[in-house]
Amino acid sequence: MARRLVLLVLAPVLLLGAYSAAPAQAARTADAPPVVRVGTEGTYPPFTYVDPRTNQLTGYDIEVVKAVAKKTGWQLKFVQSQFDAIFAALDAKRIDVIANQITINPERQARYLFSTPYTYSHGVIVTAADNKDIHSLKDLRGKTTAQSATSNWYEVAKEAGAKVENVEQFAQAAALLDQGRVDAVVNDNIAVLDYLASTGSTKVKIAGNAGSDVGKQALTFRKTDTTLQQQADKALAQLRSDGTLKKISEKYFKADVSVEKSGTVSVKGSDTQRSRWEVLRHEAWPMLWGVIRGTIPLTAISFVVGLALGLAAALARLSRSRLLDLPARVYISVIRGTPLLVQLFVVFYGLPEVGVKLNSYVAACLALSLNVGGYAAETIRASILSVPRGQFEAATTIGMDYRQTMRRVVLPQAARIAVPPLSNELLSLIKDTSLASVVLVPELLREATVAASVSGQYLLLYAFAALYYWVICFLVSRAQPPLERRLGRYVA
Repeated sequence: MARRLVLLVLAPVLLLGAYSAAPAQAARTADAPPVVRVGTEGTYPPFTYVDPRTNQLTGYDIEVVKAVAKKTGWQLKFVQSQFDAIFAALDAKRIDVIANQITINPERQARYLFSTPYTYSHGVIVTAADNKDIHSLKDLRGKTTAQSATSNWYEVAKEAGAKVENVEQFAQAAALLDQGRVDAVVNDNIAVLDYLASTGSTKVKIAGNAGSDVGKQALTFRKTDTTLQQQADKALAQLRSDGTLKKISEKYFKADVSVEKSGTVSVKGSDTQRSRWEVLRHEAWPMLWGVIRGTIPLTAISFVVGLALGLAAALARLSRSRLLDLPARVYISVIRGTPLLVQLFVVFYGLPEVGVKLNSYVAACLALSLNVGGYAAETIRASILSVPRGQFEAATTIGMDYRQTMRRVVLPQAARIAVPPLSNELLSLIKDTSLASVVLVPELLREATVAASVSGQYLLLYAFAALYYWVICFLVSRAQPPLERRLGRYVA
């Protein structure tokens, strides 16, 4: 019975893994073009962002890599990721190339392969409009800046002596500066110009240049993917000679940033025409789609599988056999003693290093299920122990064995006791699915972040995301009282 139950609850995860593996297997057929997975933020306008009018991934970097694909015959598959996780995704072979304005520096060159540069830019220092103390890198000493931890600008600010606060994307850093929470932001001049044009903000300004060095941005590959890098170099050379790179660049910047001396860069901004109501109206459906394809499936699968794991661990803890009790204790201790975010990273980015590579949905389901199981185990165990001892004795008196006693007498009563704490666990799980965006799952919070990075409407869109979460939790909590009444008939 227990074995059938475990197989039943694991079936959705196994089917999801098989489904996700099917395209990869199909892509490896002899006649199909090679599938190249492109890692990109989708939250860094004007280089890579989701167009609010079409809900399609676009931007300068996206158009460049698409043009490269036409020359090389690559079949592209875009994978959106937080910038701080994008190199980990490349290392774990979740993606094959990064197209996200990656600046070439010695540390990265020692670890990765780069194509020939397709963007030349320079860094600028952004401050509050009324700040008169910061004009150059030397003025950052002792000041606080906001940077992405894995960006080139993080190191620039740190070497200048600044205290660096870690953020996921430039739009968030700019918001912190606008709110007066940090003193400065160091970033690419083009991204800063786009932010100023998009938001129309008069609260921040470009205070000076971040040194005189010219940054060179290129496509990034693993050291072992020399073939892809050589194909990209050949394609970029052709695109430069036939004027395609210049055409793409002038479309976005009114200048050719694919050459070192590009001239004056001009950007129109990516979201200057929409009011708050229009932003909300355009983004409501993508966020709801994030609920449907991410939040709800992750919650349902993870909770069912987690309950099965929790029941198994609880029964093992109640066993007199140390061979069952000790592994259950270790499992519960590890799950309860480590953050869920670390567990997600271990499953998604760590396991590929030992040959276990799971699809993003499967990896998220596995990590969330293990987490639910660790916490649910103690809830279920306590509920079983709360059943009066006389119930066990009465079942034994009428000739029931252990399995019959647990299935027909103890577990039905324990279920009623466990409903309130397990309901809390389910509500927590609904909100914990927001962490799945770090393992490339496009759930609700990820969609809200993508929308906010383009529009700058953080309060509006995050509040709307919170409303979605609250509605789901409210509907789930409404099911608790009827379930308690139904299970109450089993209580002696």
